[in-house]
Amino acid sequence: MHYRPVVAQAGVLHCFVLDCSSSMLRDDSLARAKGWLASMFDQAAQQRSHAALICFGGNTADIRFGPAVPRWWNERWLAPLAGGGGTPFALGMRKAAEMLAQSARLYPAQQRHLWVLTDGRTSEHPVCPPHAQRIHVVDFETGALRLGRCAALAQAWGATHITPRNEPQG
Repeated sequence: MHYRPVVAQAGVLHCFVLDCSSSMLRDDSLARAKGWLASMFDQAAQQRSHAALICFGGNTADIRFGPAVPRWWNERWLAPLAGGGGTPFALGMRKAAEMLAQSARLYPAQQRHLWVLTDGRTSEHPVCPPHAQRIHVVDFETGALRLGRCAALAQAWGATHITPRNEPQG
């Protein structure tokens, strides 16, 4: 499925989880993901939705932004995000689950969307974060040998599987 989703209205938290592992460096997948993410943050800012960014790679998962309304977000903020190392997918999902649970406690009426931007190159199978009402797996897998793990993850989690267009970003 190829489409560009529209970020929902205010009262929504969009939690973006970006895979910054070494496999995302192949075929400029990380650069494409960052361009796609920048456009999503722009939409969130226009609609005054809250957004958060969690990056995982190497052996860490860190909150890089939010949750807050991204007022001054642009590509300059994403440029320093580097890739490399392993894929601590489960750690990234735990960090997202913690953030979504905290949001659910503080703002029970808020809609919570989880966006996972990855190429799916991991052997980890984390549990689906329970406090996300909508989940979107954004598939950045490239190359001749495709494993299809993003589609499998989306199916297992009852998520939307998104394959961004291969157009230049940014």
